[in-house]
Amino acid sequence: MSLMACIFSGQGSQYVGMTADIIKDFESAAERMEQACDIAGFPLDEICFNGPAELLKETRYTQPALFVHEAIIWDLVKDHVQVDAFAGHSLGEYSALYAAGVLSFEDAMKLVVLRGSLMFSAGNVKPGTMFAIIGMSDESVISLCQELSGEEGIIVPANFNSPGQVVLSGDAEYLRLKAPLFKEAGARMVTELQVSGAFHSPLMNSASEELGKAIDAVQFHDPIKPVYPNVTGKPVSDPSELRKLLLDQLTSPVLWAQSIKSMHEHGIESFKEIGPSKVLQGLVKRTLSVPGLVIGGIDTSLDIKAILGKGE
Repeated sequence: MSLMACIFSGQGSQYVGMTADIIKDFESAAERMEQACDIAGFPLDEICFNGPAELLKETRYTQPALFVHEAIIWDLVKDHVQVDAFAGHSLGEYSALYAAGVLSFEDAMKLVVLRGSLMFSAGNVKPGTMFAIIGMSDESVISLCQELSGEEGIIVPANFNSPGQVVLSGDAEYLRLKAPLFKEAGARMVTELQVSGAFHSPLMNSASEELGKAIDAVQFHDPIKPVYPNVTGKPVSDPSELRKLLLDQLTSPVLWAQSIKSMHEHGIESFKEIGPSKVLQGLVKRTLSVPGLVIGGIDTSLDIKAILGKGE
């Protein structure tokens, strides 16, 4: 029997209407959403269910929306899946830590609400943006970033998503000015992402101190199975190391492709994405070109019922 990892979605996966069907069908999910709204201090349920999309895309709302969606799914299926490892893409790492038993729901929710608010504010203080670079090697992207980043502006790799797909973060105007150079250097596609800041870059430094204090104030427990943090892409079971890496993640690149490869090297052959859409499933397929992989996801009430054996 192959080993399985649960992987949790990050920003960009959200959609208006997410969680609504689950709330309708499962009373415990409705109770969890009510708890999340109380912690957040705003009507998170209404934003998830009704949007509008522009509001849901604001990171101060996107992050708690994704976390509660993923936490609700995990609560419903955790006793029906055999998991051997956990990982989450960016915001999804908080969901992974909750699922692994490292953080309580209340503590994780408070951290996510704060993180979303701080990152939104940091994006207003120092305007930043992000670009997806498709079709260049990691080494070529890193080299060009090092060449361009300096006193004029910051451009750094933010997400190593899969082979040939790297996301950049940087000062908004400067990165928009220099982005065409990546096309000239051989990229097949260079596309600006609809985000409210330069995530996973030094431009998030202003959020680091306050988030660090909040992370230090909550209890981190031993995970039930190893967690693969974004910063290293390697399995970690020490709570103190998970605490440190969770803060480092704010300003460090997401080593997602490395995390997937590392999990496979440790025997993982089945990946279950928990969260809206299928973004991570696609990244796994592009990262691991090996036979026999099992890749799936849990997003909707129907998906949950299938896991619980109630599907039609």
